[in-house]
Amino acid sequence: MIRSLPLALAPAALLLASGCAKEEELRVADAWVRMAAVPDSPSAGYFTIHGGPQDVQLLSVSSPVAIRTEMHETMTGMQGMAAMKPITSVAVPAGEDVAFAPGGRHVMLWGINPGITPPKTLTLIFTFSNGERLQVAAQTVAAGAPAPGKD
Repeated sequence: MIRSLPLALAPAALLLASGCAKEEELRVADAWVRMAAVPDSPSAGYFTIHGGPQDVQLLSVSSPVAIRTEMHETMTGMQGMAAMKPITSVAVPAGEDVAFAPGGRHVMLWGINPGITPPKTLTLIFTFSNGERLQVAAQTVAAGAPAPGKD
């Protein structure tokens, strides 16, 4: 009877070990900003959000070095013309990736401090519906330069 005791405890040990597995955290990766080609024009920010253990909404993206920021989505309208529209929130499903990429969702940044020039980084602050705020360093690239990692 004593010999079979470790075998009897094996399922319980597996349950405990699986409970110790680290849940994926809500995070932002690969953030970068394409600087405006013309002064007083907006720059555009891109990144990937990796969803955490629960569904959340991205409510805003701001920057202490920009006067104004807005989330936008590029859409193809009538006659095949591309157009942008502001968006007020973006769903981030648990465990899913949500991309803000050229030609799709992006963040427009107006009035970036002129001291921020490529290849410097700037801070983006992400605010989510669960109260989390994430601060991320975004690499800046010049207008017309390839996206980071796309050389």
